Amino acid sequence: MTPASPLSLPRRFAGLLLALLLAVAGLALPGRAAASLLHLEGPVPEELGVHGGSLSPCGAPAHCARADWPVSDPEAALSALVPILETTEGVRIVERDGRYLHATATSRLFGFVDDLELQALPAAGVLQARSSSRLGDSDLGVNGRRLAALRQELPDS
Repeated sequence: MTPASPLSLPRRFAGLLLALLLAVAGLALPGRAAASLLHLEGPVPEELGVHGGSLSPCGAPAHCARADWPVSDPEAALSALVPILETTEGVRIVERDGRYLHATATSRLFGFVDDLELQALPAAGVLQARSSSRLGDSDLGVNGRRLAALRQELPDS
């Protein structure tokens, strides 16, 4: 077996290095559809949506957060969050049906997808919020921080 020449090793990895540099450069591009190194989406969860008049509870709090926010006008609170979500990098509104909203939030580096749901309950004076990761055992607190940041944007907070 003959040893590889000192120049063959860099040539061998030149394509890989170029692809990696292009991916990293893509992360610096402006715009809502920012690139990620990976796209770890996972399947759409079955528990999305309203069940029995409420958003689903969190099955595993290590990668899900859920809150009921008392507000004077839940429908107005939901409407107030829409432009914030529309301008938040990595967030895409998937469905808006009256008092219910479903959006996805994609992480910039690895492309992990989280599902964000909001539901206005005017009779109860509550805006329900749920944010859950599609993949993994832990979200390192990302979903809880997302809900806390949204709560701060509400007019009643």
